[in-house]
Amino acid sequence: MSHKTLTEKIFESHINREPRIGEVVVVDVDFAMGQDGTSPLAIQKFYDMGGKKVLRPDRIALVIDHGAPSPTEGFANLHKLMRDFSYEQGIRLFDIGSGVCHQLIPESGFAGPYDIVVGADSHTCTYGAVGAFSTGIGSSELAAVMISGKLWFKIPPAIRVILSGKIPSGVYSKDIVLYLAKTLTADGATYKALEFDGDVINQLSMDARFTVSNMAVEVGAKAGIFPVDEKTKVWLREHGRDNMCDLSIDPLANYESTVEIDVSKLEPQIALPHRVDNVMSISEIGDIPIQEGYIGTCTNGRLEDMEIATSILDGKKIHPRVRLIVACASKSIYLEAMKKGLIEKLVEAGATVIPPGCGPCVGTHAGVPSDGENVISTANRNFKGRMGNNKAFIYLSSPATVAASCLTGKITDPRRFL
Repeated sequence: MSHKTLTEKIFESHINREPRIGEVVVVDVDFAMGQDGTSPLAIQKFYDMGGKKVLRPDRIALVIDHGAPSPTEGFANLHKLMRDFSYEQGIRLFDIGSGVCHQLIPESGFAGPYDIVVGADSHTCTYGAVGAFSTGIGSSELAAVMISGKLWFKIPPAIRVILSGKIPSGVYSKDIVLYLAKTLTADGATYKALEFDGDVINQLSMDARFTVSNMAVEVGAKAGIFPVDEKTKVWLREHGRDNMCDLSIDPLANYESTVEIDVSKLEPQIALPHRVDNVMSISEIGDIPIQEGYIGTCTNGRLEDMEIATSILDGKKIHPRVRLIVACASKSIYLEAMKKGLIEKLVEAGATVIPPGCGPCVGTHAGVPSDGENVISTANRNFKGRMGNNKAFIYLSSPATVAASCLTGKITDPRRFL
């Protein structure tokens, strides 16, 4: 038996023969998704290509999350187009308030081990946390999948990322993946797959693994895949997936390279403007005042993130010159956070809680910063203009660091409050 990467194993299950790295294959797509920034063009292209009926409507979902609720007349008309198309074609639509596409797809059981999943959004790589090869595509490709159920792929080489050691107190999955971005650089894994290995995986919750997979694209990767272990299987069963199978790393596979990170000595990490790989440890950061904090997004809007932030903010008040915006990644997370009393504590601390969705991250409406302001965010990108103002400055960190910084009014080591 030959030794294969996770990527090769997944593609082999779809083409029923041994794949070759670099070859172009056409495969059946297990699930496809579009959001409100990309779906309207995909719908137009669907008709331009002669499409009349979506081939497998049960394998498509459209999500209204980027401009939700609609901030403008133009957005409202695009949302109507998506609603009408979904109704006519029998496609699953996640309307406003449902949450962020990259939480909703795995949460709804639409991604799992050995699946090939595509989405018209670059952070579709998030579903690698559950053992899927998932990757972002363009609107035209989404239209092609809706018509044919298939898509072409060039099978990428893989980088084995070994995470070893014990995660220190005050350090989280976001700190680990920011350090990985610093190590690999923003284009260090272009058109490759990241495959995660090492004893740290056992220390990561599923919420934490989604955070790591989500940011694979920030180093250029097509996918960021975790092996499937018992923790994965429990999570998948809780979310409607029963066809469970093992997917494990083969150390003898033909990995293009191996990167090993000992997390034991890691501090909280900060990505400084305007690059995701412009990363420094918290002890290297001087006094940087902040005016806005944001906890949410497809990277860090999950229940664990709300619990981490609340553990720091509970019984305290945010700095009077800081505004903190919070958005849960899905309606179910929002409801669970309410049941646990997290939302109440966040609001009492001074946070403004907005509907589940992308919120300020993409810069279409909620929470746009003003000229010269510093924002500390749990998002995955901090390039100029990302949050809607190219004269603002975005710093990226874990939810713990955002919460601590909102208490003091400047970028702050969260370990002070643990």
